[in-house]
Amino acid sequence: MPKPKPLPYLEVIFTVIVWGATFIATKIALQEVSPATIVWLRFAMGVVILGVTVLARKQFAVPEKSEWLYFALLGFLGVTFHQWLQANGLKTAQATTTAWIVASTPVFIAILGWLVLGEKLGWLRVGGIALAAFGVLLIVSNGNFAALFAGQEGTIGDMLIFISAINWAVYTILSRRELARHPAARMMFYVMLLGWLFTTIWIFGFGPGISEIPVLTLKGWSAILMLGIFGSGLAYIAWYDALQVIPASQLGVFLNIEPLVTAMLAPVMIGETVTVISLVGGAVIIFGVWLVNKK
Repeated sequence: MPKPKPLPYLEVIFTVIVWGATFIATKIALQEVSPATIVWLRFAMGVVILGVTVLARKQFAVPEKSEWLYFALLGFLGVTFHQWLQANGLKTAQATTTAWIVASTPVFIAILGWLVLGEKLGWLRVGGIALAAFGVLLIVSNGNFAALFAGQEGTIGDMLIFISAINWAVYTILSRRELARHPAARMMFYVMLLGWLFTTIWIFGFGPGISEIPVLTLKGWSAILMLGIFGSGLAYIAWYDALQVIPASQLGVFLNIEPLVTAMLAPVMIGETVTVISLVGGAVIIFGVWLVNKK
């Protein structure tokens, strides 16, 4: 097999940097508007970018009737529900804490693969799962487990982010079948389109409508444009393009860079304090994830 060219690796690095910065951008946007407005605007931009990409690559095709319900489920889980969890979670959870918790997602994918697909775990992977869980508890509790279980440490946001990690694992398992049948950009376009339509119901049926959009400042718009153009558009395209060349096991290693990016940017951009406990917990999570993914 020929060695991959540098471009796919540059695409992966670009993606993890962008995704690491999205938690910070969301925190900034939340200072001005509600989660519903952020998610609706973000994925409206993502749908346009992915749609243009699909047309430019001549990959457009209408899904079969039997696929629409499946795409709708993926859109709800992967876009609407997932982003509702993360945007609302980030109202009280720190961006750095969020990034470390999200980094544990491969652990939940492994557990679901065992429960749903019958994949073997083995003692090494079980040990990795236990380590990653310990790392998450270490970060959320700030090293004080007694206070966490007494309800004195951690936030509602931390719990929502934790649920979002499990939800993304469910989405990942469910989307494997469609990724084998469609080009990634086309599949993501329909998933994102349907997810965005659900967010439209959310914002106009239960949220503020468009009333918050005029109050956005340059700072708020910059954060949302970063989320929409880069986080939900270009990063998805770059990631799935790289996936066609680089083995998934190698790509998983790059995802460990994502929380490090957040940890480096958060103190500078939003004034978050990165503690020694969070770095130790993050290292434990990454080591646990590495054990889970180790062949």
